[in-house]
Amino acid sequence: MAAMHRPEPPNPAARRQRLVVIFLGAFFAFQLVLFASYRSAPPSTRAPTAAASSMSVQAPPRPVAASSVSVQGPARPSADDSGCGGGLVYVYDLPAVFNEDLLSMCETLMPMYSICPYLANDGRGLPAEGTSLSSILPAELLGSWYSSDQFALELIVHRRLLSHRCRTADPARATAFFVPFYAGLAVGRHLWAANATDADRDSDCVALLSWLHAQPYYRRSNGWDHFLALGRITWDFRRGPSGGWGGSFLAMPGVANVTRLVIEREPWDAMDVGIPYPTGFHPRTAADARAWQRHVVSVSRPSLFAFAGAPRSAIKGDFRALLLQECQAAGPACGALDCADGKCIKNNALVLELFMGARFCLQPRGDSFTRRSLFDCMVAGAVPVLFWRRSAYIQYSWYLPVDHGQDGEWSVFIDRDELRAGNVTLRGVLAAIPEARVRQMRKRVVEMIPRLVYSAADKDGLGGGMKDALDIMVDGMLRRVAEQRRSWRRRT
Repeated sequence: MAAMHRPEPPNPAARRQRLVVIFLGAFFAFQLVLFASYRSAPPSTRAPTAAASSMSVQAPPRPVAASSVSVQGPARPSADDSGCGGGLVYVYDLPAVFNEDLLSMCETLMPMYSICPYLANDGRGLPAEGTSLSSILPAELLGSWYSSDQFALELIVHRRLLSHRCRTADPARATAFFVPFYAGLAVGRHLWAANATDADRDSDCVALLSWLHAQPYYRRSNGWDHFLALGRITWDFRRGPSGGWGGSFLAMPGVANVTRLVIEREPWDAMDVGIPYPTGFHPRTAADARAWQRHVVSVSRPSLFAFAGAPRSAIKGDFRALLLQECQAAGPACGALDCADGKCIKNNALVLELFMGARFCLQPRGDSFTRRSLFDCMVAGAVPVLFWRRSAYIQYSWYLPVDHGQDGEWSVFIDRDELRAGNVTLRGVLAAIPEARVRQMRKRVVEMIPRLVYSAADKDGLGGGMKDALDIMVDGMLRRVAEQRRSWRRRT
């Protein structure tokens, strides 16, 4: 019979020693967890920053006391938030003076024309049916088209975010925070007013920052996870200390950490992100978008290239005038539309019809480096021809691919100095592109159309895996916040 092992009787003293070691190990582990949590928190969760608290401004109506809300840390995405793996967006309910009240002034916001019709239908404007667009579009496609204006962008983005599937009504669950301030309308109403002062152009912006800085979720991050949409170019908000054009909203320290989604960005300001100008195309479903894509592929394009714009006779060496001369010299290979006296704003069907009849469309800089016409061109299925890299390539990185030569897949770049010197002609450059290459470029442009337009979709989006410009915006902003949060942790 094998010998049996009999265990030693327990030693009470040894057991007590082991318990002491275990207890001490657990205690120190707990301290390490507390230290790590403290280190990973954004700076403003420890103490308010000087930037958020030092600015003295007059508060607008209905402020919310910062101390009345309990602030939690940034929320983790929930598996139940369908298609919102990057997180959720909270839309602030601002005092009406910062948005809704401005809409009621639509008759006087712009000196050249009333923008009231363009604010209808959540900023999309009046439906195309019964307008000049109905004469050039098939009846089955008319429902996706409106008479839209670029200055309604702030309203378009606000309304779409309110119904977006990634919106949350609970700020404690939000990853990013949208501030629906209609800054373009607020500043724009003073831009041409004869007696307007710098203080007038800045008053709404100063009041908005006062309200925002009192909000607990702004104070938590000092604004790094907050964003705005601006319906005017960035230069309308960058008046310098010595005065000049526009307001100074984007030069105010209080907005320095907030991301600005703007139709034309300052390339050297990392807080500006370029987003598309609104066009008249607002599909409700992926089926609507695909129907339009099939249409622009199928239409006849008798012109090699086209140009819509007005010459600037007061500008010496006006480049637009040179393009019109090139167009005239090309004869039937080029279609031209003179947009003097606001003709193209009042009747956008003329622009759409022109671009739908051409394979290429010329896109010089406008009053600034960008133009809505770039997006009208691409929605019409034509390939844009660019002369300034700042007109697109370093403007819209979330929307227009440019890395590794991808810009050549959907656009043509021509050196404007070579054109001015007479070393090349537009017709010569564009006619030399092989037909197979032109077809491939047009195919790529048509594929990109959905991501360049603001849909009229409900909270479920266009469907079928298709994303519009607003979806791309939300995805991009959530990625940006995740990157910012990593930088918070490195700084602390």
